[in-house]
Amino acid sequence: MFKSLITVGVIASFAATAAVAEEKTGREEYMNACAGCHGASGKGDGPLADLLKSPPTDLTRLKAEKGEGEFPFEYVLWMVDGRNMIRFHGGEMPVWGDRFMMDAASEEAESEAPEIRELIVRGRVLSLVYYLGSIQQ
Repeated sequence: MFKSLITVGVIASFAATAAVAEEKTGREEYMNACAGCHGASGKGDGPLADLLKSPPTDLTRLKAEKGEGEFPFEYVLWMVDGRNMIRFHGGEMPVWGDRFMMDAASEEAESEAPEIRELIVRGRVLSLVYYLGSIQQ
């Protein structure tokens, strides 16, 4: 019985740590990749917003405006990655999948197999999308 309780405690602590790490990673990705245009709060009021032809999307309202009350996970995933879709947001938003791939293919990661680099990119995109899901109003 005591061993079972310890095991459950250890598993719960790993799960909690992973959740916090994922949120932190997603927020860091957001602050590095998105906040310049969309703002630290995600409302489209970043310091570069005035330089764009069209105003950045309020990312805190995706659930209400695009998902009809449910966070449009797949839509956001494709928009953030941007590599495998028609660019219907005017071409101003960077293709983060390509940018993240350039990071993953840097000299430090040159020895990594292409499949590993792709997994790294997908992890970064997913952490960003999960973060966006967490800031919905």
